[in-house]
Amino acid sequence: MLATLLTLCISGFFLSCQKEAPAPPFSLEERYFSDSTGLYLPGDLEASLWAESPQFFNPTNMDVDARGRIWVTEALNYRLFRNDPDKFKNHEEGDRVVILEDKDGDGKAETSNVFVQDSDLTAPLGISVIGNKVIVSSGPSIIIYTDENGDDKPDKKEVFLTGFGGLDHDHGLHAVVAGPDGKYYFNAGNAGPHIVTDKSGWTLRSGSLYNGGSPHMKDNKPGMVSDDGKMWVGGIALRINPDGTGMTVLGHNFRNSYELALDSYGNMWQNDNDDDGNKGVRVSWLMEGGNMGYFNADGSRRWQADRRPGQSTVRAHWHQDDPGVLPMGDSTGAGSPTGVTFYESDLLGEKYRGTLLAGEAGRNVILAYKPEPMGAGFRLKRHNLITSLREEEVEEAQSRTTGEDKTKWFRPSDVVVGTDGAIYVADWYDGMVGGHRMIDSIGYGRIYRITPKGKNLPKPEIDLSSTEGQIAALLNPAVNVRNAGFALLAEKGDAAVEAVKEILNDENPYHRARAIWLLATMGAEGLAVVEGQLKADNPDLRMTAFRALRQAKSDFVPYARQLSSDPSPAVRREVAVALRDLPQDQVEEILIALASQHEGGDRYYVEALGLAMDGKEEAIFPVLQQELGGDPLTWKPGYADLVWRLHPSQAVESLKERALSTELSAAERQQSVAALGFISDQKAVNAMQEIAASEILGVNERALWWLRYRRNNEWNAFAMQIPELEANISPEIQKEMLALKAILESPTASTAEKIKAGKAMAGDRIGGIMLLSLAEKKALSEDLMGEISPEIFQNPEQATRVLAGDYFTHAAKPDALSVSEITALEGDPTKGKLVYQGKCATCHRIGNEGRNIGPDLSMIGAKLDQQGLMDAIINPSAGVAFGYEMWMVTLKDETVAAGFLQADGPIVVLEGMQNEAYNIPSEEIASRKRFARSIMPEPAELDMDEADVAHLTAYLVGLNSEGD
Repeated sequence: MLATLLTLCISGFFLSCQKEAPAPPFSLEERYFSDSTGLYLPGDLEASLWAESPQFFNPTNMDVDARGRIWVTEALNYRLFRNDPDKFKNHEEGDRVVILEDKDGDGKAETSNVFVQDSDLTAPLGISVIGNKVIVSSGPSIIIYTDENGDDKPDKKEVFLTGFGGLDHDHGLHAVVAGPDGKYYFNAGNAGPHIVTDKSGWTLRSGSLYNGGSPHMKDNKPGMVSDDGKMWVGGIALRINPDGTGMTVLGHNFRNSYELALDSYGNMWQNDNDDDGNKGVRVSWLMEGGNMGYFNADGSRRWQADRRPGQSTVRAHWHQDDPGVLPMGDSTGAGSPTGVTFYESDLLGEKYRGTLLAGEAGRNVILAYKPEPMGAGFRLKRHNLITSLREEEVEEAQSRTTGEDKTKWFRPSDVVVGTDGAIYVADWYDGMVGGHRMIDSIGYGRIYRITPKGKNLPKPEIDLSSTEGQIAALLNPAVNVRNAGFALLAEKGDAAVEAVKEILNDENPYHRARAIWLLATMGAEGLAVVEGQLKADNPDLRMTAFRALRQAKSDFVPYARQLSSDPSPAVRREVAVALRDLPQDQVEEILIALASQHEGGDRYYVEALGLAMDGKEEAIFPVLQQELGGDPLTWKPGYADLVWRLHPSQAVESLKERALSTELSAAERQQSVAALGFISDQKAVNAMQEIAASEILGVNERALWWLRYRRNNEWNAFAMQIPELEANISPEIQKEMLALKAILESPTASTAEKIKAGKAMAGDRIGGIMLLSLAEKKALSEDLMGEISPEIFQNPEQATRVLAGDYFTHAAKPDALSVSEITALEGDPTKGKLVYQGKCATCHRIGNEGRNIGPDLSMIGAKLDQQGLMDAIINPSAGVAFGYEMWMVTLKDETVAAGFLQADGPIVVLEGMQNEAYNIPSEEIASRKRFARSIMPEPAELDMDEADVAHLTAYLVGLNSEGD
């Protein structure tokens, strides 16, 4: 069986599959400073200011129509719950969509017209102009405005899809883009829940424990299952037919990918933001069906709860060592990623063809990548293409900056390619990005045009009434303009096949790929041409042909079989992901052929195999073992990787044998232990206990960690015997405070007895939390609260003292500090370090100093300038970072716990103020409360004065590298 399939690689058309000569390495010319724009660019490019406010305000996203006009979504009404509408420019009637046009071709927009202003548009984050439809993404809905008579005003408004989370939230809906297949693609961040039904009745359900950043976010939750039977988590990428049917999930478990870009081969590209301070921003290629690893598999746990001993922050942040998670791509460090696009034209210069462009507002730069094939995936080498900073400054991301120097106010929010082949960059222009806040009160924004130096790029006239004009549109550099040509040519069917076939002779392979997608929609003659492209010399075109045929024909298995031994791992990867939902008896032979060609070391390929065998792991493992396995101690690296990825329960004994073998390397043993850790079966628990009891150093310690870790989530229902950690929550431990609480709740206790009990509780860590719980339930009289108030603000737990302000009156609360006085002072960093050590190190870490309760401040100077730091210190509750909201849980036995939520599943995990973990079975919880107030005290409550704050900010602003 296997031998028969493998002979394909040396027979028939594969004899003609030749490796194309490698392209020279992509590099940029030496950069120069453009005085007119304040930007640094490569020597072969130039920039001009194309448009600016008041032609439009606060641009979040752009698109280009067939006339070469730029359409812009504005977000003046951005987070008005945090940006005072009395201080910041806003539109009471709703945000707007604006059309900009350069009519005379002088490289500058002269006209600006409002297409629509709508109260349903609140900080929209995406726009696409596809034919006469203007598609705007503004959570919770994707809205289509149709201009039926061409007067640049909507004649019809349709809510295309609704039910997404992320109203007025950065982590919400993003732009729709027309794919090379004529379908619509888009993504949404993790501000769920996303409960969306398409027009055929299919319902998506995607959620997680993320509930941060907005008062509108209250009901997101993990573990939801969509109508396809799959559990999609967090941020998602989607495809849908233009008629609103056929919604399909293409990837999930992002944090907040700002936009999705497709190249003409059908590859998907995106970026993603990290939790602040973790230097884990990424630019990635997205494999279809891929899990990008922000949360655990069901969205119930933050990455901190899953972090393994010795694991780096970035790898833990994206769950990079978990089977079933895709590689992160390029980890760009700190920042705030925004719009992305893929440049396929030669008009900017042939070297730029095939360049991925990614906006990075936090670091004031447009990044450029020339993706290089690497096994079944891609290598992404980063280049700083356009920036307002000197090269050495780009790495120092600063999310907030004030003062006279405006070089870091360049905040690219989007990047698009015009019909003329020029690059257009929208600049949000603000001293702050992220944190749901702004500094610029007038909503100023601008758009730059990037062209080849000294070369005019005229705007083409596109005649969509003729076949020639439709082909010109299909080959245009502007991605959504291509769709106009695609749709009109597809309608012509057989009549246009010959004209479209001519594109297959084009020198530009991206143009040839567009023709392949189109031909697959043009009837039997077109399909026959596409079938011939399965034998193309270029592996990207073979892959494109397979993707197109998979969409065009329900039975694509013969094509999968034909390509299952393709010399390109990328083509074989595409075959693998296509088999995910097909029955094993139809594809078993192909799966074995694909698996046999995995030699190890290619994470993309093994993840594709895992997707191909999703739901088939147990049934196919005996076949794999017979064909590829054998003695566990002699497994080849590729097969060992595959068993780790599939981790079937039938492999438990083999994995245990490998974990306990001294013949294998330490890495191979640890791989086997990790694989066992992902098997939800009593047999895996038993095997892990045996390994933990062994004398093999390193392996036994890691096995014990897995047992203790899994006991609080996937293995909580299994029997295990391991050394117990000391319990930290029980009626026995809290019995003294429970007895005092009983007095407060007793109808027969006297007022004096209740006051005495309440004051005693107010002076105790646990008692203080119990009082907050009672106050939340309004179970304390006003008189009793008045008696308790002076005592609870002396509670030994700082968090309790701060949160008590939500319920109790702090008569002795000191006056707020004077902002003007702080600003007038010149801070001393040396004195500021002493302030940190005396006032802040009890919660915040800098380097190896301090405690890890609040956010790490080691790099805070790279995120905030001195003004931003001062605001954060004086107003700590203005913007509480996700993961640092305080939760209070009351159990059915009346015990209490408080801390940061780390996991929310069968076991709820809180991290307490002493870094202790509370592992609470969810069925034992009576109530829970999430506080909006930060547990960080205002400076006056820490006995800090204006000089202390000035010194502290002067010290913190200098913390902008890991060596500080």
